[in-house]
Amino acid sequence: MEALGGYPTKSSKARIKRLRVLVSMTVGVGCLFLLQTHLVKPRKQKDFYSFEVKDARGRTVSLEKYRGKASLVVNVASHCQHTEASYKSLQELHRELGTSHFNVLAFPCGQFGDTEPGFSRDIEAFAKSTYGVTFPFFSKIKILGTEAEPAFRFLTDSVQKIPKWNFWKFLVNQEGKVIRFWRTDESMESVRKEVTALVREIIIRKRGEL
Repeated sequence: MEALGGYPTKSSKARIKRLRVLVSMTVGVGCLFLLQTHLVKPRKQKDFYSFEVKDARGRTVSLEKYRGKASLVVNVASHCQHTEASYKSLQELHRELGTSHFNVLAFPCGQFGDTEPGFSRDIEAFAKSTYGVTFPFFSKIKILGTEAEPAFRFLTDSVQKIPKWNFWKFLVNQEGKVIRFWRTDESMESVRKEVTALVREIIIRKRGEL
C-alpha cells in the first residue's frame, strides 16, 4: 500500500528492488544460455576435406591433407565377389595417376554380410600383401544407419544415394565437393575416364597459377 501523497512505502520499495534483481538474473541467465548454445554448436562441415577420420591404426587424420587433389573414396571389403577385380583396378588407377594430384581413399565397411569381418589393421595388411595396394586405408566404419561415419555420410548426402553393396566409388574434386559416384557393377573404364579428366583439369589449373 502506498503512503499519502502517492509515495511508495518501504515494503513497496523492497518488492520493486527484488523484482528488478529477479529480472536482471533472468536476463543474465538467458544471455548465458544463448552464448553457450552458440559456442557449443558443432561446426557444420562444408566439404569432404574438412572432416577428421581415423586411420587403420586408430590415429586421427585430417582429410585436409588431400585438399587440392582429386580423391576416389571407396567403401571396400576383403571377402566379396568384387574384391580382387576392384582392388587391382583401383591400384592401377592410383599408380597411373600418382599421388601428387590424386588418391584412392579406402574405407573398409562390414555392413554388407560377412564380407569384411576383420579389424582395420588386418584389413589393410591383407589388401597390401594379397593385392599389392599402396593407397591409403582408414579405420573400418559404418556407412548405414545413425552410426554412419560423418565423413562418409557427407558423400552419401551429397549424391542422395546410400551404397547397397561394397565398392561404391565417390569422386571428390579439389575443393572437397562430390561430383560423381559409381555403383559396384558400373564400368571401371567410366571411372578412369572421369578421374583422368579431373586430374588433367587440376594440373592445368596449377600450371596456370605458377
